[in-house]
Amino acid sequence: MSSGNPTPRAPGTLALRTMALLAVAFGLLTLKEGGSVLFGSDAARAAAGAYVPFVLWFNFGAGFAYVVAGLGMGLRQRWAAPLAALIAAATALTFAVLGVHIAQGGAFEMRTVAAMALRTTVWAVLAWLAFRHLGRQHSPDLLSK
Repeated sequence: MSSGNPTPRAPGTLALRTMALLAVAFGLLTLKEGGSVLFGSDAARAAAGAYVPFVLWFNFGAGFAYVVAGLGMGLRQRWAAPLAALIAAATALTFAVLGVHIAQGGAFEMRTVAAMALRTTVWAVLAWLAFRHLGRQHSPDLLSK
Protein backbone atom coordinates (compact mmCIF):
# COMPACT_ATOMS: atom_id res chain seq x y z
CA MET A 1 0.00 0.00 0.00
CA SER A 2 1.33 3.43 -0.90
CA SER A 3 2.18 5.86 1.88
CA GLY A 4 1.21 8.79 -0.31
CA ASN A 5 4.80 9.97 -0.68
CA PRO A 6 6.05 10.40 -4.21
CA THR A 7 8.85 8.21 -5.45
CA PRO A 8 12.15 9.96 -4.71
CA ARG A 9 13.96 11.29 -7.75
CA ALA A 10 17.64 11.46 -8.41
CA PRO A 11 19.18 14.81 -7.46
CA GLY A 12 18.99 17.36 -10.23
CA THR A 13 16.28 15.56 -12.22
CA LEU A 14 14.17 18.69 -12.74
CA ALA A 15 17.23 20.75 -13.67
CA LEU A 16 18.40 18.11 -16.15
CA ARG A 17 14.96 17.79 -17.72
CA THR A 18 14.73 21.55 -18.06
CA MET A 19 18.21 21.73 -19.59
CA ALA A 20 17.40 18.86 -21.94
CA LEU A 21 14.17 20.46 -23.12
CA LEU A 22 15.89 23.80 -23.63
CA ALA A 23 18.74 22.22 -25.60
CA VAL A 24 16.46 20.12 -27.82
CA ALA A 25 14.04 23.01 -28.45
CA PHE A 26 16.96 25.35 -29.21
CA GLY A 27 18.38 22.75 -31.59
CA LEU A 28 15.11 22.13 -33.42
CA LEU A 29 14.49 25.87 -33.76
CA THR A 30 18.05 26.35 -35.05
CA LEU A 31 17.58 23.61 -37.62
CA LYS A 32 14.24 25.03 -38.76
CA GLU A 33 15.44 28.62 -39.05
CA GLY A 34 18.84 27.82 -40.54
CA GLY A 35 17.38 25.26 -42.90
CA SER A 36 14.79 27.73 -44.18
CA VAL A 37 17.57 30.15 -45.19
CA LEU A 38 19.97 27.51 -46.51
CA PHE A 39 17.46 25.37 -48.37
CA GLY A 40 14.36 27.54 -48.60
CA SER A 41 13.07 30.12 -50.98
CA ASP A 42 14.72 33.28 -52.22
CA ALA A 43 12.24 35.16 -50.04
CA ALA A 44 13.60 33.39 -46.93
CA ARG A 45 17.16 34.35 -47.90
CA ALA A 46 16.11 37.93 -48.59
CA ALA A 47 14.37 38.12 -45.19
CA ALA A 48 17.59 36.97 -43.52
CA GLY A 49 19.34 40.07 -44.83
CA ALA A 50 23.15 40.23 -44.83
CA TYR A 51 23.63 36.86 -43.18
CA VAL A 52 27.17 35.52 -42.82
CA PRO A 53 27.33 32.15 -44.61
CA PHE A 54 29.96 30.49 -42.38
CA VAL A 55 27.99 31.46 -39.26
CA LEU A 56 24.77 30.16 -40.79
CA TRP A 57 26.35 26.83 -41.77
CA PHE A 58 28.02 26.47 -38.37
CA ASN A 59 24.79 27.14 -36.50
CA PHE A 60 22.82 24.78 -38.74
CA GLY A 61 25.31 21.97 -38.14
CA ALA A 62 25.46 22.77 -34.44
CA GLY A 63 21.68 22.41 -34.28
CA PHE A 64 22.11 18.64 -34.66
CA ALA A 65 24.65 18.65 -31.81
CA TYR A 66 22.22 20.68 -29.66
CA VAL A 67 19.58 17.97 -30.07
CA VAL A 68 22.04 15.15 -29.30
CA ALA A 69 23.40 16.97 -26.23
CA GLY A 70 19.86 17.67 -25.02
CA LEU A 71 18.86 14.03 -25.41
CA GLY A 72 22.01 13.00 -23.56
CA MET A 73 21.22 15.37 -20.70
CA GLY A 74 17.66 14.09 -20.54
CA LEU A 75 18.94 10.51 -20.35
CA ARG A 76 21.53 11.52 -17.69
CA GLN A 77 24.43 10.49 -19.90
CA ARG A 78 27.79 11.76 -18.65
CA TRP A 79 29.05 12.34 -22.21
CA ALA A 80 26.48 15.13 -22.60
CA ALA A 81 28.56 17.43 -20.38
CA PRO A 82 31.72 17.40 -22.52
CA LEU A 83 29.56 17.65 -25.65
CA ALA A 84 27.88 20.76 -24.23
CA ALA A 85 31.32 22.19 -23.44
CA LEU A 86 32.49 21.45 -26.98
CA ILE A 87 29.40 23.19 -28.37
CA ALA A 88 30.06 26.21 -26.14
CA ALA A 89 33.73 26.41 -27.16
CA ALA A 90 33.01 25.97 -30.88
CA THR A 91 30.27 28.61 -30.69
CA ALA A 92 32.60 31.04 -28.91
CA LEU A 93 35.28 30.42 -31.54
CA THR A 94 32.79 31.01 -34.37
CA PHE A 95 31.64 34.18 -32.61
CA ALA A 96 35.26 35.37 -32.43
CA VAL A 97 35.76 34.66 -36.15
CA LEU A 98 32.56 36.63 -36.81
CA GLY A 99 34.16 39.51 -34.92
CA VAL A 100 37.19 39.34 -37.23
CA HIS A 101 34.85 39.25 -40.24
CA ILE A 102 33.08 42.38 -38.97
CA ALA A 103 36.36 44.15 -38.11
CA GLN A 104 37.54 43.55 -41.68
CA GLY A 105 34.44 45.30 -43.02
CA GLY A 106 32.37 42.22 -43.80
CA ALA A 107 28.62 42.56 -44.14
CA PHE A 108 26.55 41.32 -41.21
CA GLU A 109 23.27 41.74 -39.40
CA MET A 110 23.29 43.03 -35.83
CA ARG A 111 20.79 40.28 -35.00
CA THR A 112 23.54 37.76 -35.90
CA VAL A 113 25.81 39.31 -33.28
CA ALA A 114 22.99 39.18 -30.71
CA ALA A 115 22.15 35.58 -31.63
CA MET A 116 25.78 34.47 -31.33
CA ALA A 117 26.09 36.19 -27.95
CA LEU A 118 22.93 34.37 -26.82
CA ARG A 119 24.10 31.00 -28.18
CA THR A 120 27.53 31.33 -26.57
CA THR A 121 26.03 32.28 -23.21
CA VAL A 122 23.32 29.58 -23.29
CA TRP A 123 25.80 26.81 -24.12
CA ALA A 124 28.37 28.01 -21.58
CA VAL A 125 25.68 27.87 -18.89
CA LEU A 126 24.33 24.51 -20.12
CA ALA A 127 27.85 23.05 -20.12
CA TRP A 128 28.52 24.30 -16.59
CA LEU A 129 25.20 22.92 -15.36
CA ALA A 130 25.73 19.61 -17.18
CA PHE A 131 29.11 19.11 -15.51
CA ARG A 132 27.58 20.07 -12.18
CA HIS A 133 24.65 17.64 -12.50
CA LEU A 134 26.24 14.83 -14.50
CA GLY A 135 29.76 15.03 -13.12
CA ARG A 136 32.97 14.92 -15.02
CA GLN A 137 33.80 11.88 -17.04
CA HIS A 138 36.73 9.88 -15.79
CA SER A 139 39.57 12.13 -16.79
CA PRO A 140 42.97 12.48 -15.18
CA ASP A 141 43.47 15.37 -12.82
CA LEU A 142 46.65 16.83 -14.23
CA LEU A 143 47.08 19.23 -11.32
CA SER A 144 47.22 16.50 -8.68
CA LYS A 145 50.22 14.72 -10.23
